Amino acid sequence: MDPQQELFTIMLLKIQELGYDVYDGELPSKGAPYPFIYLGDSHQIDVSNKTAVFGKVYQTIHVWNNNPRQRGTVSSMLLEIKRMCRSIRDTDNFLWCLENMEQRILPDDTAKLPLIHGILEAEFRFY
Repeated sequence: MDPQQELFTIMLLKIQELGYDVYDGELPSKGAPYPFIYLGDSHQIDVSNKTAVFGKVYQTIHVWNNNPRQRGTVSSMLLEIKRMCRSIRDTDNFLWCLENMEQRILPDDTAKLPLIHGILEAEFRFY
């Protein structure tokens, strides 16, 4: 399996285990309950030598809530997701190391009602 897909799949399953609504591929319909998580884009860089492929996978994770006064809820969800990311060590085909995590929380006015939007950018090294 492709490294970014293997990481994406394990992250999807582990976020679901946390009890959150998580979407991938496309954002949920307008009637979906908040808060929710969306697994966004993945970016992979391969490096190979004579016997192995290794490299990095960057994964973007979004959290949305429809109550801007619940910034703490979004922050807590991001913290749980960061802890989950740090727990990923090995999958069927690769060993993983979380190298960097960038977090942002910002207002979002893309819907009729104001939202609060959390963004995680995770950088994993795979072996």
